[in-house]
Amino acid sequence: MADQRRNLYFYYPPSEETDEKLKPVKDLANENNFTIVEDDKDANIIISVGGDGTFLQAVRKTGFRQDCLYLGIRQGEEAGLYCDFELDNYEQMVTSMLNDEIEVRRFPLIEATVNDESTFLCLNECSVRSSLIKTIDIDVNIDDLEFERFRGDGLIVSTPTGSTGYSKSTKGAVVDPLLPSMQVSELASLNNNRFRTLGSSFILSGERKLRLGVRQDGNDFPIVGMDNEAYSIRNIKDIEVAISDKVIKTVKLKGNSYWHRVQRTFL
Repeated sequence: MADQRRNLYFYYPPSEETDEKLKPVKDLANENNFTIVEDDKDANIIISVGGDGTFLQAVRKTGFRQDCLYLGIRQGEEAGLYCDFELDNYEQMVTSMLNDEIEVRRFPLIEATVNDESTFLCLNECSVRSSLIKTIDIDVNIDDLEFERFRGDGLIVSTPTGSTGYSKSTKGAVVDPLLPSMQVSELASLNNNRFRTLGSSFILSGERKLRLGVRQDGNDFPIVGMDNEAYSIRNIKDIEVAISDKVIKTVKLKGNSYWHRVQRTFL
């Protein structure tokens, strides 16, 4: 691996057990001229240790950095669609990095702008859900088209890699990450003589803009989920979602495609 990719930062929830398991990993990295840094700002490779949830947190907590690579190591039986390496087989990771047996893949991000003010990046999905024991009304607009008025528990807008998470649990499609796109999935929509929605997930090109208008009927304090974090934002009236021009660059083993990992996880 190129010399400029030698500063490693390990991200994981505080754990004495993980600290102990990482000692031989760090020793092997140091022996092979990698440098372990204590501040993620000094790193050019950020390594998450855990499952997909930890990987999402690593990306979010380090600011969706565009100038470094992210690498995922999973522990035990944790889900690892973002993670190509296993902690119990750490020698493979270091050997692969030294021998250029890895590739860099780029995952699309979505940008969610709330009330034309605050913009958030998401690697998995942005979700809008009712915070009350009642349905939420959302006007769904695609570009300049007033597409539908949704009434139900909420909506999920996912990236291609996020399509295997929350979106899939609502019967959404699994989308190839080579397609820069976003998928909109419904949560318990009402469909009757008075209210009507498409009733299925739909996929939008990366060139589209999606606007979700939250109708102010007492549900103006919905739960907005950005990946695996919930945000408390009052008086939400409008959320605009689009594919970002930013991507997350991750390290993968050669011959281990996204579809290989989907196959291992679900089939």
